[in-house]
Amino acid sequence: MNRIISKEHFSEKVFKLVIEAPLIAKSRKAGHFVIVRVGEKGERMPLTIAEADPVKGTITLVVQEVGLSSTRLCELKEGDYITDVVGPLGKATHIENFGTVVCAGGGVGVAPMLPIVQALKAAGNRVITVLAGRSKELIILKKEMRESSDEVVIMTDDGSYGRKGLVTEGIEDIIKREKVDKCFAIGPAIMMKFVCLLTKKYEIPTDVSLNTIMVDGTGMCGACRITVGGKTRFVCVDGPEFDGHQVDFDEMLKRMGAFKDIEREELHKLDHEEPAACQAEAAVDDDDRNAPWRVELRKAMKPKERTAIPRVKMNELEAGYRSHSRKEEVNLGLNEEQALTEAKRCLDCANPSCMQGCPVGINIPGFIKNIERGEFLEAARVLKKTSALPAVCGRVCPQEKQCESKCIHLKMNEPAVAIGYLERFAADYERESGQISIPELAPANGIKVAVVGSGPAGLSFAGDMAKKGYSVTVFEALHEIGGVLKYGIPEFRLPNKIVDVEIDNLTKMGVNFVKDCIIGKTIGVADLEAEGYKGIFVASGAGLPNFMNIPGENSINIMSSNEYLTRVNLMDAASEDSDTPICFGKRVAVIGGGNTAMDSVRTARRLGAERAMIIYRRSEAEMPARLEEVKHAKEEGVEFLTLHNPIEYIADEKGRVKQVVLQKMELGEPDASGRRSPVAIEGAIETIDIDMAIVSVGVSPNPIVPHSVEGLELGRKGTIAVDDDMRSSIPTLFAGGDIVRGGATVILAMGDGRRAAAAMDKQLTQA
Repeated sequence: MNRIISKEHFSEKVFKLVIEAPLIAKSRKAGHFVIVRVGEKGERMPLTIAEADPVKGTITLVVQEVGLSSTRLCELKEGDYITDVVGPLGKATHIENFGTVVCAGGGVGVAPMLPIVQALKAAGNRVITVLAGRSKELIILKKEMRESSDEVVIMTDDGSYGRKGLVTEGIEDIIKREKVDKCFAIGPAIMMKFVCLLTKKYEIPTDVSLNTIMVDGTGMCGACRITVGGKTRFVCVDGPEFDGHQVDFDEMLKRMGAFKDIEREELHKLDHEEPAACQAEAAVDDDDRNAPWRVELRKAMKPKERTAIPRVKMNELEAGYRSHSRKEEVNLGLNEEQALTEAKRCLDCANPSCMQGCPVGINIPGFIKNIERGEFLEAARVLKKTSALPAVCGRVCPQEKQCESKCIHLKMNEPAVAIGYLERFAADYERESGQISIPELAPANGIKVAVVGSGPAGLSFAGDMAKKGYSVTVFEALHEIGGVLKYGIPEFRLPNKIVDVEIDNLTKMGVNFVKDCIIGKTIGVADLEAEGYKGIFVASGAGLPNFMNIPGENSINIMSSNEYLTRVNLMDAASEDSDTPICFGKRVAVIGGGNTAMDSVRTARRLGAERAMIIYRRSEAEMPARLEEVKHAKEEGVEFLTLHNPIEYIADEKGRVKQVVLQKMELGEPDASGRRSPVAIEGAIETIDIDMAIVSVGVSPNPIVPHSVEGLELGRKGTIAVDDDMRSSIPTLFAGGDIVRGGATVILAMGDGRRAAAAMDKQLTQA
């Protein structure tokens, strides 16, 4: 897979690559594109598919050396492997018999135009193709275009081939001599803009194919957003083709230049580069509350003695230091003495209310009492009976709102037992000991189940189904396993090495992981069923970021939290050896008050922001972020502008944001959620200087999977509708996490995965 079968040199900087990609070749249609990545530190780069051969299992890309990433790709040789090729993505070109169609291709835009020309001709159209380039060397695929077109017109800027002149001159000559019913244009953005200005004058409908800046490519980050007909659209899922008369090309051209200076500087990287635990035996299951050791442990201390012990305080990096350290974890964990002492605070209740607050049903007293008696590995084993990600949950779960909020200590006006800290301790101890246990697995039953997405819901489901004896395959759209755990949560909160150990444990349990595979695009749900998968769990995440749709919001250096965190976390853009660009704002405004907003503003602080601000329309008391995250942000120098709401962004002459206009708010009556609604204070307006804004106001469901399954019932906001067992309207398809909830914590998503696994197992074993 991803091997370069052949490489052809079209011109000095233009290459044709034929790549082995059988799944993409099988499902690709005219207009589709792929995301390509070269090297482990490479940038994710969108390229339109020029040709596909489903028999040979190959796709063809035509690439021009422009920046660092495209140059790396063009430097590969026949027989080399491309690190990642993901697709097909985007919507296919709408083809019908329009009549007479002009197809204008500029430079390498001729390549993606070829399959469109072929499809238009097959549909019965008269096709006139206009090929344009600066010189003869940049006119490509002439033979292929002549074979598929009724007429080919060639225009070169210097007159070295065909006619001298711009592409618009060639198109206008055709319009003046005969009736043109439709126009397609693909090429540089400036070329498409002027083609559209021309065809609009003659009232000829025109479709353009846009190749914008992308990071994710599946609808998650929002980097590719453009304005079409006055509304924000996302090229990767709504396009790449749009009505050219509705596209705001001026805005698009500015956004495409966002990283131009950075990319120019990064080309120097090419000058000096070289070519690219043992398992513990299962312990005896004696963690029942009535086990002799548990009874003796309870007798060892009186309840009053236990409640008199002060709650442990987490060891942390010093705020001044950590605010400049992007990858060092803020919380340092408990030492053995602290863990033993805190575990003694647990009363080992007969009816533990803490478990009622845990979405995955962890045996909380069971693992804590094992810590108290010094059996740390046993504590980890108890955790892994129900949780696939204990080290993750111990770090990022909102324990104060879930298990700890139900702790009996609170009824006695004492702080809750530090359940999250102890969970982290047990998981970390096991990892550091090298004696990592695997949960008990049922005998293999030979039944295949598929998981779409490798975030917390998918991983939790996969772990439970593996324990039950199923053959589990997880399909991930990105090049890394972990979903939001990798792209969304910064390493100063959740180090990647922690996630990797949890994933490795699932691999040892027999779970198979397939990266760079988009269900609904690369292969469909029907394909999975044809391959013998008896059940499918969709955990594809929330996807599309929400924006506020206020004036100036598409200015340069305004991005979603998804895009910002993906660049920094998944693509490691802040590192010198990464090819993915990132802007280092000095005055950064983060809009929102949730955990993702805190992650974004604390990341900005670590990337050098001198002024990092949270702008939130309610008061701090209504802020949904974890108290710990708010505390850490304040300690790290983050400003909180609560009761403020952005109403406009102001950009400089280059289209870069320079100010945000804020409306001051006050709290009114509670809304449907029970929180007091913010109300604008008339005339109270404030304008502050910024050079970057990060929007963190929620997400919408990723549309790829839901829209690819015929007959699938959707919720009002595009989520997958499920019953109490997480079963959709398709009996074999279950779903959970953000694709169902719209937005959820890690632990709630894991709870969905566990519930779906139990229900699917029951369904399959009764079949």
